[in-house]
Amino acid sequence: MSKNIVWHNATVRRKHRNSNNGHKSVVLWFTGLSGSGKSTLAHAVEEELHQLNCQTTVLDGDNVRHGLCRDLGFGEEDRTENIRRIGEVCRLLIDTGVITLAAFISPSSHDRDQVRKIITKKDFIEVYVNCPLEVCEKRDVKGVYKRVRLGEIKEFTGVSAPYDIPDKPDIVIDTEAETIEESLNSIMRVIYARNIIQKKKI
Repeated sequence: MSKNIVWHNATVRRKHRNSNNGHKSVVLWFTGLSGSGKSTLAHAVEEELHQLNCQTTVLDGDNVRHGLCRDLGFGEEDRTENIRRIGEVCRLLIDTGVITLAAFISPSSHDRDQVRKIITKKDFIEVYVNCPLEVCEKRDVKGVYKRVRLGEIKEFTGVSAPYDIPDKPDIVIDTEAETIEESLNSIMRVIYARNIIQKKKI
């Protein structure tokens, strides 16, 4: 990093934005295999929070790779850089007072730990979206598993590349056994328990 770069502190701070919004800013990080339901769940949580007049945004893996990370491939180093960039974006969004819902496979526990350090532990809620590989493959929403089996995609998480199951996630969701409503309620209970949403928002 250049020595000429100096962090500029805004006069309108995070606490002011949180006060105006009536809720705290935080990052909910959804991790799990492709097809486990990360994005579906993240958008369901956003819809619920939107109904409560919360300021939110969803960061989705494919969307980010269309722009911010379009120069990155899917090798180990590029995946690590992809997650690092997203972590830095999340840190900026926290300062804007937004509740950020980040849905990324993020298979490496090391990469997730790095994001936790960037964001800080108190602002990072790890949501492990657990779903058996065979169920994810049956869903195959994007058709990627079919391409993997045909040999068109190499080093695919859960099939030919590892996925590090979170050791101590803040929330575990079982999308094979739970309905979307049950999963949503589990996450909202944690949001309320941590006082992210103030009483006037309930």
